[in-house]
Amino acid sequence: MRNRSQLIPIERIERLILLIRGEKVILDRDLADLYGVSTSNLNRAVSRNISRFPKDFMFQLSKEEQAKLIFHFGTSSWGGTRKLPRVFTEQGVAMLSSVLRSSRAILVNIEIMRAFVRLRRILSTNAHLARKINVLEQKYDAQFKAVFDAIRELMAPPAKPKQRIGFSSGEEKWKQIRA
Repeated sequence: MRNRSQLIPIERIERLILLIRGEKVILDRDLADLYGVSTSNLNRAVSRNISRFPKDFMFQLSKEEQAKLIFHFGTSSWGGTRKLPRVFTEQGVAMLSSVLRSSRAILVNIEIMRAFVRLRRILSTNAHLARKINVLEQKYDAQFKAVFDAIRELMAPPAKPKQRIGFSSGEEKWKQIRA
């Protein structure tokens, strides 16, 4: 159930968090939308305070990264952005609260921080489950060897065929016969 004081559903924010360069980030245009400002105004405020945003707080996407995003999400009807987008890590979003001083920005920042924390909890829970499975596998390896072997077999890439199918030249047949 959504809290009445919650400005934006946490699930909406979680959908905006992307993994780029091994970092969980949010695009400048998505943050601007959440804050209720234009992307250019958000970036202008960041540019005026650029010393507050080191590379581990905010970075600009490369052309290749932008192309991957366009391929993944599609392009807008007006042709997309003219500049390479900036992305903000959790610390960068926290720093935005000192740059964007509206009451809405403060409330949105609180919700974004909660989304990042929730995502971290989910990831740590999954890591915990993976460790438990590994312990169980070691503990019951003898009893459930067939099960674990079947799982490993399903996870392994398919083996290459030993014999080629189709027509072969006469020279290849002679090599097979001689071998």
